[in-house]
Amino acid sequence: MTATVIPEMTASYARDGVVLVKGLFSAPWVEVLRRGVAANMADPSPQQMATLKPGEKGVFFDDYCNWQRIPELRAAIFESGVADAAAALMGCARVQLFHDHVLVKEPGTNKPTPWHSDGPYYFVEGRHTVSFRVPLDPVTDAALRCVPGSHLWPRDVLPTRWMAETNFYPGDHDYMPVPDPEAEGMPIVEWPMEPGDAVAFHYRTLHGTRGNTTANRRRAFSLRLVGEDARYVERPGPTSPPFPGHGMQPGQRLREDWFPVLRG
Repeated sequence: MTATVIPEMTASYARDGVVLVKGLFSAPWVEVLRRGVAANMADPSPQQMATLKPGEKGVFFDDYCNWQRIPELRAAIFESGVADAAAALMGCARVQLFHDHVLVKEPGTNKPTPWHSDGPYYFVEGRHTVSFRVPLDPVTDAALRCVPGSHLWPRDVLPTRWMAETNFYPGDHDYMPVPDPEAEGMPIVEWPMEPGDAVAFHYRTLHGTRGNTTANRRRAFSLRLVGEDARYVERPGPTSPPFPGHGMQPGQRLREDWFPVLRG
């Protein structure tokens, strides 16, 4: 029920840290995910994040780690075969769930998602990581934008708090400043997409989105997975997602009772 990942896509993913996967989720699974997103929006978790400042227009819903309580999200993760596509892209047999993420920008939500890479916010590192960003509505000029090759940069991009516009962790650390890809002339890739397509990108890949200035909803389901060499790392402060009380030590694989193995 999911797309086939061919060797050329695996090579592109290793080189660029981002690739388009057409039809990752078939039409029936898109409907399942739409129901899951509706259930999530009707009953947000304590993890729901504030995304708009007072006076900013629109609705930007952002919530994550809901697969255990929303059956539709769980089914899409465990029953669709998406782990096979992840394994092929990462080039490894083992695929483990990190977390799910629901993002909805309603029409007229002009706020963009700033340029960032996810990896520094997480407590996991490795070559074998992949995020699938799956639109549940047709995408034209509001696609996810990625900087190819940024997953290979020698330093991580500085993680920041978007609302407060401050550093995410206290103290000074060896991060590179957040680039401005357009001003700096960096290559940027983005694609028109149909519901069920996916942008697959590495945790260290720099990415962002424009605001939704269209008259259409922009619902997306993101799925974060890890593979063979991904290991727990300590950060200078609480991570996002935080997962308090996990008990893991640096160098360990993510604990399987919290982060189930989907394949391998």
